[in-house]
Amino acid sequence: MQQALALARQALGNTSPNPAVGAVLVRDGATVGAGYTLPPGQRHAEIGALEQSGPMAQGATLYTTLEPCCHFGRTPPCTGAIIAAGVKKVVAAYLDPNPLVAGKGLATLREAGVEVALEETEGVSELYEAFAKHVTTGLPFVSAKFAMSLDGKIATYSGDSKWVTGPLAREEVQRIRRESDAIMVGINTVLADDPQLTAREPDGSPRARQPLRVVLDSHCRTPPAARLLREPGNTLIATSAEAPAEPVALLRQAGAEVFTGPLQPPGMVEMSRVLAELGQRGVVSLLVEGGGITLGTLFDTGLVDKVYVFIAPVIIGGSQAASPIEGQGTARMSEAWQVAGSEIRQIGPDWLISGYPARDGR
Repeated sequence: MQQALALARQALGNTSPNPAVGAVLVRDGATVGAGYTLPPGQRHAEIGALEQSGPMAQGATLYTTLEPCCHFGRTPPCTGAIIAAGVKKVVAAYLDPNPLVAGKGLATLREAGVEVALEETEGVSELYEAFAKHVTTGLPFVSAKFAMSLDGKIATYSGDSKWVTGPLAREEVQRIRRESDAIMVGINTVLADDPQLTAREPDGSPRARQPLRVVLDSHCRTPPAARLLREPGNTLIATSAEAPAEPVALLRQAGAEVFTGPLQPPGMVEMSRVLAELGQRGVVSLLVEGGGITLGTLFDTGLVDKVYVFIAPVIIGGSQAASPIEGQGTARMSEAWQVAGSEIRQIGPDWLISGYPARDGR
């Protein structure tokens, strides 16, 4: 199952809106087939393992990170192929979170005489947390990421922010980007940093498949010459009816897609409407990289599912230096967000804290 889980992680960021799945076929103690989910419309993990194993699938045990599908979608159901191949046993690490089909795949296999088992595996719930939210709500799973100093600053008072953390931490950010369907920033980040917002391979080259770049820009102030408009992949500008027609037209000419939504305080495109639009586009996992106004608005509206906080062992100081979370905030400490299920990991000289923001145990 650990081998299947590693295969599933290889597929993260390439399969949405389908889940990333890994599958391994074992016969007489040896692996005879393995596979992972390919992009939508192509084969699922179980089919890849069956194709690789050929006749050796007869009497084998299939380990899969997710319950095999039993319904027709872009491809035929995996359960039919598993039964036809003569697989003796199927061990799944996670039930399909779709309430319409949960448990039906294993039930179909059991009815056909295939032995089935559900094996809890560490890390599998995190693997499917984004898919589970999207399939039950239609909304993307929102991860907020920021890097700060020991004294809680994301830049100096002059606005210099390159770099707060070291190269190993930045490579970890690239890994998170590679596993995300979209990256979102606010217009102030675009104007201050002119970011590329690309996902890159460990050697620095851009990935063939890029996350959708999303800019919250209520008045279309994004420069048509911005770097993110010249990078591989697509860019969506989320603006409002208050945006002048000319910059809207110029951004479209520069290759951006422009989406118009309602405004919410403090003059930002309404977050819930943007998330609904992204969910309809098949964005399962959304990485939000700030800055403080964007992240503060997301926390104020309770829309953050997970946080990735990189902390560098440096002290910046300055009363005017930017902080990672702005917005309205909370009036009482008892109302502060608690980060549940937190994990702390050292990455070079820096630290990464990840977890799930919650209030009152929710």
